Amino acid sequence: MTNFKITKGSFILLNYMKNLLIIGFIWPEPSSTAAGTRMLQLIELFQKNNYNITFVSTSLKTDKSYLLEKLNINTYDIQLNNSSFDKLLTEINPDAVLFDRYLTEEQFGWRVLENCPNALKILDTEDLHFLRFARQQTYKNNSKLTLDLLVNDVTKREIASIYRCDLSLIISKFEMNLLTKTFKISKSILKYIPFLLDNINLEKIKSYPNFKNRQHFISIGNFKHEPNWNAVLYLKNHIWPKIHKDLPNSQLHIYGAYCTDKVLQLHNVNDGFLIKGWTDNLEKVFTNSKICLAPIQFGAGLKGKLINAMEFGTPSVTTSIGAESMSGNLKWNGFICDDPNEFALKAVELYKNEKIWENSQVKGIEIINKCYSKLKFSKKLIRKIEEITNNLEAHRQHNFIGSILQYHTLKSTKYMSKWIEEKNKN
Repeated sequence: MTNFKITKGSFILLNYMKNLLIIGFIWPEPSSTAAGTRMLQLIELFQKNNYNITFVSTSLKTDKSYLLEKLNINTYDIQLNNSSFDKLLTEINPDAVLFDRYLTEEQFGWRVLENCPNALKILDTEDLHFLRFARQQTYKNNSKLTLDLLVNDVTKREIASIYRCDLSLIISKFEMNLLTKTFKISKSILKYIPFLLDNINLEKIKSYPNFKNRQHFISIGNFKHEPNWNAVLYLKNHIWPKIHKDLPNSQLHIYGAYCTDKVLQLHNVNDGFLIKGWTDNLEKVFTNSKICLAPIQFGAGLKGKLINAMEFGTPSVTTSIGAESMSGNLKWNGFICDDPNEFALKAVELYKNEKIWENSQVKGIEIINKCYSKLKFSKKLIRKIEEITNNLEAHRQHNFIGSILQYHTLKSTKYMSKWIEEKNKN
């Protein structure tokens, strides 16, 4: 939609509203997942830059799904392997399509190419699924991460999806290096975009309860996410008994969405290991806790829980994988430990030492302000999108591997999908 202003009988072009279609893997749940928060950050960015947004998904909404209609976003439920999506595409006529994770690009990318060939295709990887998968295998096998493990079936699918898109958003510098150096993917089709956050200051942090007015430990994470569930078990079996021995009056409060019976079975009042379940008030639970514990053993991307800890002035203890690419060259807002004994010792030290605790708060502010500037990274992304959009044909010609994969995937996925659609009709 184009907006005009009448001046002395003539029309003056003020701005041009562009159409963005987001195909969500799930409906965003910012209160329970970092991926949901990330999606709302991107939505805010595009809306501020004159995009009219439509959000669609094949998934079912839950009680934690964000009401996108409050943001004046059109929403539609869509079906897999159904040509009704083609009609919707032509009605929306998007200038750009954002795929939420490679799985949605696999499912709908060929339809976008057929119906809207000139639409810019953007992939938000969230994190590299193949990296998380490979690390989970190394954890199970008690082995080191090797190229053999990195090159798995998920890798081939995810990297193929990256090549088929005009631009892929990468949330971690480690993952950027992995894609460009190990897998030799051109930076021209990648853009490093971390979490997009407003700056915070010490006065804001000091408005929260101070060292003496906080107590206990916190751990948080969606229990459906395997790295989070594993971290809870790791705390229960390897770390918390050591901390509780030194601090017998302390408690560990564990929060997370989708708390099942197997999670609740870990609840033990005598040990101070308390399963709290889902919370709708992150600020309250973080600002009343003294330390955040995140002994993440495998995973990828950036960790939303550790960002929350910094934002609410709660120092943390995590692993090298937990802190990966999160603080640049800055010192961590707490401690990074991979050995469970050292992890417990540092957690106790941080809990007892007010000076170290307060210094850790300040480090968290520095990390947020220097590594996650909404203003800086938003400008970079919009500039990159405009650059590609204005030279889309040349951009795609330079991505020859992508055109090859596009050709073969279009043929195979298209006819498999059409076969399934016909089968469903019968």
